[in-house]
Amino acid sequence: MAGQGSGGNVIAALASFFIPGLGQLLQGRLMMAIIHFVVAGVLWIFLLGWIIHLWSILDAARFKG
Repeated sequence: MAGQGSGGNVIAALASFFIPGLGQLLQGRLMMAIIHFVVAGVLWIFLLGWIIHLWSILDAARFKG
């Protein structure tokens, strides 16, 4: 995908909005996608998953390939 602010990053950020880590997976960053997904899942148990969820969205949107 192209650089920051590209259409690909917007799509990745939207994907991460629905499922944390999905945007990173679309960008080809498998390890980061797994980390976001697992940590968000664990933290949602304690109602703190929104923190990782927002981080996932911002990370996908600001990624520079």
